[in-house]
Amino acid sequence: MSQPMTRRQWLGGAAAAAAAFTIVPRHVLGGANHTAPNDKLALAGIGIGGIGFPQLQDCERAGFEIVALCDVDEVYAKKTFDRWPEAKRFRDFREMYDTMDDRIDAIYCGTPDHSHAVIVLPALRRKKHVCCVKPITRTIVESRKVVQTSLDAGVATTDTSASNTSEGACRTCELIWAGAIGPVRELHLWSDRPWWPQGMTRPSGQDPVPDTLDWDLWIGPAAMRPFKAVWPDGHLALEQIERRPRSAVYHPWNFRGWWDFGTGALGDMGCHHANTPFRALKLTHPISVSSMSTKAMAETAPLASIVTYEFPAREDMPPLRVVWYDGGLKPLSPRPGFPLGGSGEMYIGDEGFMIGPRVYPEDRAKKFADVPPTLPRRQGNYREWFEACHGGEPAGSHFPVAGLLTEFVLLGNIAIRTGKRLEWDGTAGQFTNDDAANQLLHDEYREGWSLEG
Repeated sequence: MSQPMTRRQWLGGAAAAAAAFTIVPRHVLGGANHTAPNDKLALAGIGIGGIGFPQLQDCERAGFEIVALCDVDEVYAKKTFDRWPEAKRFRDFREMYDTMDDRIDAIYCGTPDHSHAVIVLPALRRKKHVCCVKPITRTIVESRKVVQTSLDAGVATTDTSASNTSEGACRTCELIWAGAIGPVRELHLWSDRPWWPQGMTRPSGQDPVPDTLDWDLWIGPAAMRPFKAVWPDGHLALEQIERRPRSAVYHPWNFRGWWDFGTGALGDMGCHHANTPFRALKLTHPISVSSMSTKAMAETAPLASIVTYEFPAREDMPPLRVVWYDGGLKPLSPRPGFPLGGSGEMYIGDEGFMIGPRVYPEDRAKKFADVPPTLPRRQGNYREWFEACHGGEPAGSHFPVAGLLTEFVLLGNIAIRTGKRLEWDGTAGQFTNDDAANQLLHDEYREGWSLEG
């Protein structure tokens, strides 16, 4: 685990979920912005108006010092600006990088999915440690570029998916590896999302852009769209957001349902639900993916979907079928009267089943109750990331792991968009049976934006 992972190893899926790479402490690297191991690390937050606010507080509790804040919407970001009044404020992350380069050790990226890659890549090239909300990118080409750049940079990284090193996550791994339910042949993952509009058409017209919002910068590398402040009266989308009455069309928060900006319910929640299973079941790349869904619109994710993945045999584990459900859909109950919650993970083995770390039937649970703990329980993504920045063990969801989770959800979205069974070559990063699907591995950027610059 002291050797760097090569691109060939990662693409080939050789124990990628358990892989690690060497982090060189900044005091060894030297330079004007090095940080001693016991010192706080200077952190810049980008995309701070939504989930960024609580997650930056998590970063601060982990040991980071918030020194700079950046957001395109000064109204949406106000609570965060007010929380850290001494931090330097920016609207454009590129200006922040140039101005604060020698004063920033790490960056947090909490922007919509479509802008992750163009924000994270220049930070990695500047040797900054990076935390990015999941999924780490919106396209598979972006994900592979980000993962490889992080390995080349030798910095500490993490995404924000549910921890795979918590008590429950570690116990799940230990029980499965001990054979508590026998060989696992099926995995079912489900979520009650979306909580935002999906399956809709774009509203017509446009609204004036507030002076407090830089709409051009929010759009970033995506194709330009006219700004719409709220949904028009009577639009179908308004019926979908009663649970959380957010009337915005794209920003804030409702970007998730649009293919240009988000990755739907699967992209939002799939990384959370798949993180522990990927570790427990030693998963890397699927060999096929297919889907069923409500009517797929050209520009938005559907109201509900079921996505099926096939994984090959791995080490001592048999081939595995993974099924994802969203939009209120769930798997069949494993036995009559057994309740399934609004979201969860269910492992089906030859000798029983598990919901998270709970083993069924009861006699199997009793038999394996004394399986000893063998995995170290860690302190969550943000503290793990902080320790990795100081040269410690990589975070459980460092980018080589986060990249596999990101590909998992993005492959599912391509299956949803094409409506076909797709065969996937994870080493080559290509579909082998559908050229049109390969066109969805990445989208052309708007002029002025690039993965290279």
